[in-house]
Amino acid sequence: MPNASPRRRTPRRPLRALLAPAVDNWLARGYLAVVAAALGFFLYAVYLTPDPGFAGVWPLMATAPLGFLLTAPAFAILPFSWLTPLVFSAGVALSGLVNAALLGLLVHWLRAPGTRSAA
Repeated sequence: MPNASPRRRTPRRPLRALLAPAVDNWLARGYLAVVAAALGFFLYAVYLTPDPGFAGVWPLMATAPLGFLLTAPAFAILPFSWLTPLVFSAGVALSGLVNAALLGLLVHWLRAPGTRSAA
C-alpha cells in the first residue's frame, strides 16, 4: 500500500476556521472575557450563595441578542425545569462564541481596505 495517504484532520479545520475570528482580535477577546466573567458570576451565585436572585440576567445581557433568541422560544414551549445551570451555561457559552465570531468578522471587514464604498 504505497499510495495510502496519512490521516487527514479535515473535520477540525472548518471548526477552526469558524472560531478563528472569535479569538484573533482584541475586541472579540474582550467580549469573551466579559461573557466569561458574567458566566462565572452566575455559577458562583447559583452554587455558592443561598439566594442567586437574578444572577442569570447578566449572562443573558452579555450574550444578547443571540442569548435571548435561544431562550425565548424554549420558555414559551417548555417548562422551566429543563433549564438547569449546566444547560444555561452551555447556551451562554455557545451564544458568546457565536457573538464573538461575528464581532471578529465585523472587525476584519472594517479593517479590510477597499471593502466599503465612499459615500
